Amino acid sequence: MSTGLIILLIVIAAVVVVGAALVLGRGRRGGASLKRRFGPEYERTVARHDGDTKAAERELTERVERHGDLRERPLGEDERERYAARWTAVQEHFVESPRGAVAEADRLLAELAADRGYPDGERYEEQLAALSVHHAGHVDGYRQVHRMARTGADGDAGGNGGGTEELRTALMGARALFDELTGSHADGGRRRAPAGSATQPAGTPSHAHGRSHTPWALHRSRPKES
Repeated sequence: MSTGLIILLIVIAAVVVVGAALVLGRGRRGGASLKRRFGPEYERTVARHDGDTKAAERELTERVERHGDLRERPLGEDERERYAARWTAVQEHFVESPRGAVAEADRLLAELAADRGYPDGERYEEQLAALSVHHAGHVDGYRQVHRMARTGADGDAGGNGGGTEELRTALMGARALFDELTGSHADGGRRRAPAGSATQPAGTPSHAHGRSHTPWALHRSRPKES
């Protein structure tokens, strides 16, 4: 074997090794970036793929490619107040009908997301995927409410729609997404408390604007099952 051929083979091998290292490094950086972007949603997606990290990352990457450029449409003050009133009604309804209130919350979030520029509620999976790209920290609350609304409607006779505490927890999780979607559009839908202000308790509308709202009855009420 000539010296020139040996040198050529060494160069080819080096190129292959460097290329593989670059691909591996890019994959690791991509995974870390997805973890930072999606937070708990990353782990949920991996679990849904039975631990297959590559499959989960492909799905999350596709979500970003499809919905990363979405720009939320700001809500007008009258729209924000209207949604606040409707959510208060959902909370009050929970006392008498937890499952009915969860179903109302599911419909309300679907409508609100559509008003903010996300895919409409008729395309739930696509709407959820888009929300996960921009509100990854709270999208699971909507997922749980939607699941219970569907199982409650389909399996109510068997009690498969979740117990009262489970329904309460789901509605509280959905409230976090509601607050983000109805928050100030100036900071991307995430309302920040002024420096030095106390954190509002769960169930206190962040968009109260000085108005008096009915306290959230989800806290230690004894609702009737519907």
